[in-house]
Amino acid sequence: MIRRSIFAAILLAVTTPALAHVGEHAVSGFSSGFLHPFGGIDHTLAMLAVGLFAALLSGRALWALPVSFIAMMLMGGGLGLLEAELPAVESGIAASVIILGVVVALGWRWPVSAAMVLVGAFAVFHGYAHGAEIPADADGVAYGAGFSLASMTLHGAGIAAGVVALNRTIVVRLAGAGIAATGFILALS
Repeated sequence: MIRRSIFAAILLAVTTPALAHVGEHAVSGFSSGFLHPFGGIDHTLAMLAVGLFAALLSGRALWALPVSFIAMMLMGGGLGLLEAELPAVESGIAASVIILGVVVALGWRWPVSAAMVLVGAFAVFHGYAHGAEIPADADGVAYGAGFSLASMTLHGAGIAAGVVALNRTIVVRLAGAGIAATGFILALS
């Protein structure tokens, strides 16, 4: 089952275009916001990596990392809605997938506060990209709520996978390596 999951993730990575890019598609409300993270492999992988990272750290990291990510993602979304200037958004998103994947792959034990800063910094880029995409006539609050709920769902999936596989750390670390490798491929495309 693990091999099939890894194979499916790799296939998705090479066949699905990254959709967390400013201005590439239209959004409207809650359902668009909820579905969006599942259509962009870069966001999906970053959310899963946050969950895996939280599982590796355990304890309060299980809730602190996702909360930090969601809070900073919403802040970044607000900056995008306000059309504030944020340089290197695409690079920040790509870096989030690569770096979070590497951190999980290497099994690095971070202080929870430092891990919160790392995931929060990346979250600003993810939020900004999606906030900048929302059309002026769309319901940004409903979209943001849907997007946040979907992101939390993906965090939960990463945490669940990490907790289930924690006694087999190699599985979690291989998943991190797969995420980092896919992020690198996405950055090159």
